Amino acid sequence: MSIKSSQKLVEEANEIIETLNPSEIKSLIEKNDITLIDVRDIRELWRDGTIENSKHIPRGMLEFWLDPNSSYYQENKIQDSKKMVFFCAMGFRSALATKALVDMGFKNVANAKGGFDALKNAGLKVVQKEKK
Repeated sequence: MSIKSSQKLVEEANEIIETLNPSEIKSLIEKNDITLIDVRDIRELWRDGTIENSKHIPRGMLEFWLDPNSSYYQENKIQDSKKMVFFCAMGFRSALATKALVDMGFKNVANAKGGFDALKNAGLKVVQKEKK
């Protein structure tokens, strides 16, 4: 059986999605022009923290939480006027997440190049995520 590798899926996603580098993201945050969305697993947020003021939508729920026709829809997770920029640990899961939303018809979405590590290294403030 021959399958398409996850690496190939990420490469294909990166060919069609917008990707922003950490300095571009930092600039957009300062202008209050984006909503940062962390798609990592909640256990990663508990362990490593997250970027201040980012929203959390686990990768497995993304399409459902952002689909108005889904019983899981969470209207408060998005603001149509702002670009949604997704990040994970390294930028691979968030590339696939961004492509999924492009496939759904979302226009104002982008992936954070390098993910959480790159954003943290660029000086964005990391906050601890409390267990509820």
